[in-house]
Amino acid sequence: MRTASCSCGQLRIEVDGELLGVGICHCLACQRRTGSVFAALASFAPPYRVSGGATEYVRSGDHGARFRFRFCPVCGTNLFHTEEGCEARSVSVAVGAFADPAFPAPRASVYDCRRHAWVALPPGVSVFDEDPP
Repeated sequence: MRTASCSCGQLRIEVDGELLGVGICHCLACQRRTGSVFAALASFAPPYRVSGGATEYVRSGDHGARFRFRFCPVCGTNLFHTEEGCEARSVSVAVGAFADPAFPAPRASVYDCRRHAWVALPPGVSVFDEDPP
């Protein structure tokens, strides 16, 4: 089991399911959403438990999928998201919210066409110019 939390600790997610993968996304929407140059996300299979209150924001991806982002209404941390219609399959959690420097490295990098030139990727990362369908 792993626990991720927002900055103030009000919103938490506990994941018990298998780690499905770790990736980074350089799309402009993720850059704006995180306030960073990319988003680092870990996807987990259910079960997971959420405690605390969350505010939600829904946006459509390039291929029409709708993503529901949950963030803390107190401190603003963007903690996790699900894809509408796929909630029973996985949840994606912000890697930094685990506060674990030993967390596994990303294995995939999407929207490389938007990656800042000074961002170096770890060796062995699969790179995709956009998000594979």
